[in-house]
Parts: sequence; C-alpha cells; structure tokens
Amino acid sequence: MSDPVIETQQLVKRYGRLAALDGVDIRLEPGAIGLLGPNGAGKSTLIKCLLSLQSFTSGEARLLGRPVRKEGREIRRRVGYTPEQDCHIPGMAGCEYVTYCAQLSGLPFRDARQRAHEMLDFVGMGQERYRKIETYSTGMRQRLKLAQAIVHDPEIVFLDEPTNGLDPKGQGQILDLIRGLWEVHGITVVLSTHLLHDVDRICDQILLLAQGRILVHDTLENLKARRKGAAEVAVNGREQETITAFEHQGWACELQPNGRIRVEHGAGDLRPMLEVLRAEKASLIEIIPSPNALEEMYVQAVENSHGPG
Repeated sequence: MSDPVIETQQLVKRYGRLAALDGVDIRLEPGAIGLLGPNGAGKSTLIKCLLSLQSFTSGEARLLGRPVRKEGREIRRRVGYTPEQDCHIPGMAGCEYVTYCAQLSGLPFRDARQRAHEMLDFVGMGQERYRKIETYSTGMRQRLKLAQAIVHDPEIVFLDEPTNGLDPKGQGQILDLIRGLWEVHGITVVLSTHLLHDVDRICDQILLLAQGRILVHDTLENLKARRKGAAEVAVNGREQETITAFEHQGWACELQPNGRIRVEHGAGDLRPMLEVLRAEKASLIEIIPSPNALEEMYVQAVENSHGPG
C-alpha cells in the first residue's frame, strides 16, 4: 500500500452554524481521484482547506505527509491548483502569465520562461500564448489554467471544475490532458466536479461528498464490479412468483416502492432474464437496464443523504 497523499481526521469547517465540512475522514493514495458531489457539497471548501487557503474549524489534515496547519506554504510549493473561477491578471499575455506563476513557485526567470513554453506546448497553446488573456476563448482559458497549475512540476494537482463551459470536443481534449498527468507523468490528480462522465473517463478512485460529509470512498473498479448487470423489471401481477424464479437463478432481488423488481443478474445482457420471464409466463410491462455504476451510486447516495421526504 502506498503512502497517502491526502489524510484528514474529523475535518470540520463551519461558517457560523453552517457546517461546510462535517467530520471528513479520508485517506487517499496516489492516482487519479474523482471528488464528486452536487453544487454546494463542500468540494471547493475541502480543497481550499487542504491547501490552507482557508482555515478549518477543527480536525487534522495532512497533504504529502505534511501537516496543513503548520506547513501550508511548503505544501503549496509542491501542489498545483486550478480554481473554478478565472484567476488571470489583466493585461498579461498567456506566456507572460504562466512564467509569472512559475516564478511565484520559486523558479528563476529563465527556468520559469522555459517551463512556461513547455507547458503551453503540452496543453496545445500555439501562437495564442502571445495574445492577451482577455482575448482567449473559454477553452483557451481552461488550458491556460492547467498550464499554470503544472508549470512548477508539482506532485499533486487539484482541478476544480476544469471542463466548465466547454463543448463536448473541448471537454474531451482537456480530460485527455488531465489523464496524461497521472498515467504518463505520475502526477496525482484530484478532479473536483459534479460531472459523472468526467470522473468515469479518467479517475480510478472516487470520493463522493454531499452536505459536507463523505458518502462514498472507493475505487471505480470496485463500484463497477458490485453494480455490474442490474435491471428493473415491471410485471403485471405475480411479482413474488417472479422474484422467486429470479432468486432460483442466484440473482439478488428487491421489490421497489414503485412496484418494480430490481434484479442484480450479473450478466452482460438481458436475455437470461427474458428467458426466465417467458418460462414463468409473466406478463412483462417494462424492463429497464440500470444506469452505469457511477450514476447509480451517485443518485442513491445523494438521495439517502437527504433522508426521507
């Protein structure tokens, strides 16, 4: 087991009576980490607390093995960060801005300028690097934010909603770049987003946050293995007989409040279920394959966090 890159114990952040983070306990190993949650879940607050950009109310946090309260400045030298909102300096060209960010991280000017050009090449910024940032499109600004986050060769990068405002093609291009940070360069990525597709595409660890609490902490592989091959079946009467027939096949069943039968059949297609229904002479109304594992986990966990009603 690798040493954790992020550890927290009972991390709490309060704004008056509101608990933006409510006893967060996590231990994350190097990799591509998806920080999921609806808007207002506490994702950005967690990142800012880990980077000591905001103080937390109570609890403990360590990043790259260092205590956040005591060594925030040293931690930030080894970490990259792209905030959700634009953070550019008016009047600067793209290359000038990334060079400046590298200098802020401690690089001498000549090294900073060289690294800036290398990172702008990496994110696909050609001659645009010499234009004023105010003239950039949304996609170019997202690429620029990524370049400044990695210009100082960090060990871990926090990316807050990095595909916001992009069309599908632009989203795919940015996600491919992000995936390469971990798979090619070994930089741990924490991708904070409410977009399940982004996480499903590039992440191997999942952290689901809602109302300031951790609801799910697992690998994507484990989630998919547990949710593989499920469907909801609606029949016209004979629900219990149908459940019994399914259970004789070794399939886990549950009668839902809406009258449908949830069946975890573990198969890649629905034909075995249809054969059982035909043998039972069940009057099939509808059969619906379950959504993908990540979507199903997300919806169930968030709904459960709100409680009944």
